[in-house]
This record gives sequence, C-alpha cells and structure tokens, in this order.
Amino acid sequence: MSQLASLLDDPTTVVSLDTFSGLKKGDPAPFWLFQGVCGAWGINHERVELNLITVSENATFVLLLDGKPEGVVRVSQPGYVGGPEAVASEISWLNALHDIDGISLINPVPTVRGTFVTKIHDRNEVGWTVISTKFVDGTVLEDLDNPAPYYVTIGEWAAKFHQQSRTWKPPYGFTRFNWDLSNMVGPSPRWGRWETAPLSDSDKELCNKALWKAMDVVMKVPRTQQTWGLIHADLRPSNVIKGPDGKLTIIDFDDAGYSWHLYDYASSLSFIEHEPYAPDLAKAWVEGYQNVAGEFTGDELKMMSALSMIRRLQMLGWTTNHRADALPDGMVAEEAPGSVMCAARYLADPLWLLH
Repeated sequence: MSQLASLLDDPTTVVSLDTFSGLKKGDPAPFWLFQGVCGAWGINHERVELNLITVSENATFVLLLDGKPEGVVRVSQPGYVGGPEAVASEISWLNALHDIDGISLINPVPTVRGTFVTKIHDRNEVGWTVISTKFVDGTVLEDLDNPAPYYVTIGEWAAKFHQQSRTWKPPYGFTRFNWDLSNMVGPSPRWGRWETAPLSDSDKELCNKALWKAMDVVMKVPRTQQTWGLIHADLRPSNVIKGPDGKLTIIDFDDAGYSWHLYDYASSLSFIEHEPYAPDLAKAWVEGYQNVAGEFTGDELKMMSALSMIRRLQMLGWTTNHRADALPDGMVAEEAPGSVMCAARYLADPLWLLH
C-alpha cells in the first residue's frame, strides 16, 4: 500500500454543502456526523460536543471533550478538491512540512483505523470526507486590531514553504488542483464569478481593464521550478493563530495546490487590499520573504502585484456565492467598492501596495 493510500478510507459521492446551510455558528452538528466522528475517532459520545465554527468551502466544527475544546473536525465539500485522495494528499504535504525548523503547524489526528482521512455517511447514505486536527488555543490574527507585526513572520514562513516544495518528492498517487488563471478568474472559476458582483457597468469595465493588465504580466511568466509549485495558497491572518504564549500556528491547508509561488503574497492580503493599512502588511510580508530568499527582482515585484490584483477579483467572486458569516462583519459589503478602488490604483501604479 502506498503512503498516500494509507491516509484514507473510501471515496465519496458528490453532494452539496447545503446540507449545513441551516446551521449557525455554535449549533450542534447533525447527529449522523456527531455519531460518525465519535465512531471514527473512538470517542465516548457522552463526553463529546460537536459545534459549528463556520461553513465556507468546507464545514468546520469544534470538538469539545468533557466541555474542553480538543479538536477541529473538517467536513469537506464533496468534489471541491478532487475527493478523498486530494484531502489525503493535503495531509501528506502538511505532515512533511512539520520537518521545517521554526514553523508551527496544526497536527492531524489519526482515526482508530490509523488513517487521517475517513468517510462518514449521512442519512441518505452519502459519504462525506472528514479529517480532524488538534485544537489550537489562541486568537486568529484576523481578530487582532493590528496584524502587521506578524506579517514579517508570515512572509518568512511562505519562503520556507516554497523552499521545501521545490525539493519535496510527493508520494505515489499525490493529487492537488491548480490555482491557474482559469481557476481564479476564468469563465467557470473554482469560486464565484466576480462579474456577477454588484458593480455598475463603468466599475465593471474598470475592474476588467485592471484584470487584463495583470493577466498580461502573469501569462508571460514561464512555469519553472523557481516560479511554480505546491503552495499553501491561503496564508493570511484568518489562518494563523496566536497562542497565549505568543506562538504562531498555521492552520487550514484545504486550499493548498499548485500555483505561482508568489500567489502566496497575493493570498496573504485577501479581502483587505483596499484597507489603509494594507501597504504596511504588504511591505512587511516582502521584508520577511526576503529575509529567507533574498531580494526580489523588479519582474518578481511586478508579478506578485499582478497576482494580488487578480486575487482581489477572485475573492470578489468568492463573495457572490458564499455565506457572509464566513467573513468578519461588514467585510462582504466592502468587497465590491474596495475592488474598484484597487483596480483604479493598480492601473495608475501596479506596485501601489509596495510604495
């Protein structure tokens, strides 16, 4: 049996996350999921609570054991990343990243069968791909008044991830999707189409002009071992937790896939590029990355800035078909006008976030 195959149970059936649409944050999980989690991880159901954290690309729940948070259970949107093999591939890379010195990551929890990925059936006999990780105590950086002091570290860790992915040999059967232009902002992107957001015709034209200017930069960059590889793809404040002792821990690898390495810069600024403090975050990220990987070239700065513009519209598309409560209050409403502002700034100066 291959290393990858040993991480998972059986394949799953495609179905929608609408199964959880009636749940609010803090609501208990459906009984079929609660019962399945208890069985898969060998927990006495009388000691457990399983309550919703959020619904985004996946549904995530906090697992309370005797009233104390012990784990986070993630129920994958069927078909979102390619099925249980892709989820097992995610865990395989995550486990390999634990070998990097100086970086703290979430820890997957094996089931009683020894797999990290399992399948739990709902009342309609549909199998859902489920994983569990140890609970990380602390505050997500997104909830801090000023996450800027931590962006140097985020940039350093992104560079270390890229160094690892350039030399790592994935196990047989490893499979993850691409974050290429078609999956970001194509006619049928992985998330929603930004064109359906509430924009006037003139604002939509402005955003489209900025998008094509950015894509022209990206399309001219060859995919080489130096520019393209396996990345976290969502290394931003909502996915970094600051513990009571100040220690930072990276969570949530469900978007990990193949893309331009500098897409990690773009993703670090997701949803907040329009904020007055965004340039401070951008410059801190660059400082941290360069501490590990050396100075960026002028072409690399243009590339990462172009990816940031593209990411902005990609995430505007995300808001068109995701729950508003998956983001902090008010953030969804700011995305359309903020994107127009970013487009205008990009057209005037592609490196505006770094100036």
